[in-house]
Amino acid sequence: MKKITLLFLFQTIFSFAQDFKTPYEKGNGNQTTTYEEMVKFYDDLDKNFESISVVEKGKDDNGEPIRVVIFNVSKTKKFKFLNPVILINNGIHPGESDGIDATMMLMRELALGKIKVPQNTKVAAIEAYNISGMQRRGKFSRANQNGPEEHGFRGNARNFDLNRDFIKNDTENAKAFQEIFHWLEPIYFIDNHVSNGADYQYTFTYISTNKERLGNSLGTYFHQEMQPKLIENLEKEKILSVPYVNIHGDTPDEGFPAFMDSPRYATGYTTLFNTAGTVAETHMLKPYKDRVKATYEYMKHSINFVDENYMKITEKMMEEFTNYLPKKKYTIKWKLDSTKYSFIDFKGYEAGKKPSDISGKPRLFYDRNKPFTRKVKFFDTYKTDKEIVIPTYYVIPKSETKIIENLKRNQIKIKEIQSDSLISVESYKITDFKTVKYPYEGHYLHYDTNVSKKSETLRFKKGDYLVPTKQIGVKFLLETLEPEAIDSYFNWNFFDGILSQKEYFSDYVFEDTAAELLKNNKALKTAFEMKKAVEKDFAENGAAQLEWVYKNSEYYEGTVNQYPIYRIL
Repeated sequence: MKKITLLFLFQTIFSFAQDFKTPYEKGNGNQTTTYEEMVKFYDDLDKNFESISVVEKGKDDNGEPIRVVIFNVSKTKKFKFLNPVILINNGIHPGESDGIDATMMLMRELALGKIKVPQNTKVAAIEAYNISGMQRRGKFSRANQNGPEEHGFRGNARNFDLNRDFIKNDTENAKAFQEIFHWLEPIYFIDNHVSNGADYQYTFTYISTNKERLGNSLGTYFHQEMQPKLIENLEKEKILSVPYVNIHGDTPDEGFPAFMDSPRYATGYTTLFNTAGTVAETHMLKPYKDRVKATYEYMKHSINFVDENYMKITEKMMEEFTNYLPKKKYTIKWKLDSTKYSFIDFKGYEAGKKPSDISGKPRLFYDRNKPFTRKVKFFDTYKTDKEIVIPTYYVIPKSETKIIENLKRNQIKIKEIQSDSLISVESYKITDFKTVKYPYEGHYLHYDTNVSKKSETLRFKKGDYLVPTKQIGVKFLLETLEPEAIDSYFNWNFFDGILSQKEYFSDYVFEDTAAELLKNNKALKTAFEMKKAVEKDFAENGAAQLEWVYKNSEYYEGTVNQYPIYRIL
């Protein structure tokens, strides 16, 4: 029998590890894996390590299954997530491939035990969320980015930017993400990106979910304890880090605001279920190998922190659920508080102007031979711009099938009304809104929406739905069903059918009817004469007068601008 020496054992382990080098590691430091290479790499890990599993959940718009790779120290392939989960998302914008390559190395190192292995938590990563974008590989779509040599494309197979689709769910990708999220119920979320914008010295920037949207308990903990510790650990490794620089041009001498990640974005969505999140934004102009390393290190330190503090994080999450009970107030629209800020010792490059080689006109440039450090204001506090009182229930007609489908996918508890019933509700009328001039992610998005409200008793049918707000998904309900919320279903055009009339009148027919109405309805007649007396244009416009009588009569349909979802207070 051959004697197994320590040297032989070492060589075997070394050879085994070598077999699991990623395509990025085998390259020149400026190359990213292809989709096919990534799939094979994770399948090989799954076959060779009990602690690694690959699961398919949902699909891309091109039909390819979206895959989740899971590291579980208990070395079981069974998916009973008794321990909390850290969820990582990669490749939502596949040209920003740093996270894809960094996560492949991270999962291998966890499986080999080469880095600190989490004992209390599991690590799950979406290998590549935008598969069709990753497969649309080329050299030129990221004109502002320093590597890799070839990369994926921002849009998916149907040209959607998936980081705007977490509420409206136009894509199969977004539906898959919601399925994955509620399957795993993560306590921390990381979405890996690469930044655009100004030039500066930092390799790693980050968007922390707004503390106001996370809530007082969880938001304070995340912003004052957890995130500062993670950034401190990065800087110990000489990785310069700063909050996402939310400017596009010149240097931020006047300061810059924290990014407001509304629910259309990944971390904005996860926050609706009290999961704190970070968008990792490495700087586009730094060498690719430095960006991959920074992303790797942020994930590694995040896993270590969450594993050590999972009980406290879970406790803070649960505390937040008590802040969103019926009859409490909830902010549906925020605005920056310009009176509150902190100072950052910002490390930038002097900006200047020089003649353009194209136009001869002055153009912006950054002089990397002139780095600076100066204090700038970071505006990281938002205040309430509009708020509502949380109802006890929403009432949703059974005809709103798309809404019901979305609620069910997000694990919202609903119950059918068992018989036709009269219910006292608060109803909304849409009184005003604005609409973007050009299509935005497949929609003519509304904004600055306003409503009027009234209390009334209405008949609802058997099979309509009651949706209680006293449940974990209450913030999801409020952000989607309150029409004035920035990413409400109304603003995303789910209810545009209510904004137009369906029935009209012929002037020559309705003239006699209108005269009879004014003759028999004294209140209508008084209001009509008063309007003519105070509005000269109206008094001289016969068509406008006839239209007014029609719209103020029982002949006019009451459904125009009537929001079809109701509140029980």
